[in-house]
Amino acid sequence: MAKKILDNKAFIIDMLKSTKREGIEDLIAYMEDCGFFEAPCSTRYHLACEFGLVQHTRNVMETAEKIGVALYGGKGYNEIQNSVIIVAILHDLGKMGQFEKPMYVENRLKSGELGSQPYKSNPDLLKVPHEVRSIAIASMFIDLTEEEQFAILYHNGLYGDFKYEIQGNETPLYLILHFADMWAARVIEEKKEA
Repeated sequence: MAKKILDNKAFIIDMLKSTKREGIEDLIAYMEDCGFFEAPCSTRYHLACEFGLVQHTRNVMETAEKIGVALYGGKGYNEIQNSVIIVAILHDLGKMGQFEKPMYVENRLKSGELGSQPYKSNPDLLKVPHEVRSIAIASMFIDLTEEEQFAILYHNGLYGDFKYEIQGNETPLYLILHFADMWAARVIEEKKEA
């Protein structure tokens, strides 16, 4: 288990560094300091467990590459690869939390036992959609293109807070991220844990 966790972390860091985006090293250090690599991915659905976020991120990254290559071919995909890496890895960045507060905390009952839903949203963190947090955090360290911001903001499609704004405004980068995220959450992670 520990090797898999370290492999996921190394994979994410290597992919981010491969973009050679200015400020990426500082962003990676911030992700480490803020618990990105240990955080759960959700309160009760896909990968609601320690290290779930990094596993989900890897699943999305690998799926996005497959989709991108299948739709664009190798040469075409190479032209958008850095943007795919950025959005696939940073789309759920806000799920680690912000302002030195995790987004998810253990769901302890009054008895001290864990509830049937292992995590809950942190009541000490203002309710801001994680997509907005993701863009805000990433933008502190790296420049995101307009299309990258768009893909991250709308990546949850009809499942997110911005479902009505995306209709008719889909972009190729958004669609790659959305399909990869849904495939990872609904197919790859349906019965697996980190």
